[in-house]
Amino acid sequence: MDLFKKVKFLNEIMIEGGKGGARTLTGLNFERKADLKQKFEQIKDYGVKGDDLFYRGRIIASFYGKYELYNKLLLKYNIRWEDKISKRWLPDEAILVLTNNTLFIIEMKFQKVGGSVDEKLQTCDFKKKTYQKLLSGTGIKVEYCYILSKWFMQKQYKDTLDYIEFVGCKFFFERLPLRYLGLPDPNSP
Repeated sequence: MDLFKKVKFLNEIMIEGGKGGARTLTGLNFERKADLKQKFEQIKDYGVKGDDLFYRGRIIASFYGKYELYNKLLLKYNIRWEDKISKRWLPDEAILVLTNNTLFIIEMKFQKVGGSVDEKLQTCDFKKKTYQKLLSGTGIKVEYCYILSKWFMQKQYKDTLDYIEFVGCKFFFERLPLRYLGLPDPNSP
C-alpha cells in the first residue's frame, strides 16, 4: 500500500479512546509532547504506580525514561553503560513490556515548521542498534518508534518515512497503538 494511502487509512481507523468499530486501533492520543504515564492513566483499566504500569491490578510494564534507563534498568542488570557504548542517548520515553520482554524506545517529534528534526528522524537505525548493544546479554528486545505530528505527513517526508520502516523502526501520527506495544485493549472481552 502506498505510504500516504496507508497514513490516511491509519488515521481514519485510529480513533481516540478506541471507539468507532471493529477496525479501531486503541491507543494513546498525542497532540504534543506528553508524559506517557499520564496518557496511560487516562485509559480504562490501566493504572500507574511509581514507574510501574498496571492493567486490571496486575503489573504489565515499567517506565524507564531519560536517565532512569541508565540509573534503574541497567543497574538492575549490573551493566555499566560506559563498557558497552561511548555516549548515553536519552530517550523521550522508554517502556519495558514484561509480557514480551521488549523495551520500546519512544521519541516524540512535534513540528509546525521544518528544521533540524528532519535529520534527527534519520538516526533511528543507529540509535536502535545502540540500545540493542547496550542491552545485549539481558534477553531484552528493543523496538524504536516515533510519535510524529501531522506535519510529517507532507510529501517531502516520504523518503524519510520509507527509510524509518525500511530499517525496522516504526512511526505513528499523534497516536501510539496499544497493539504495537503488545498491551491489552480494555475494549476487548
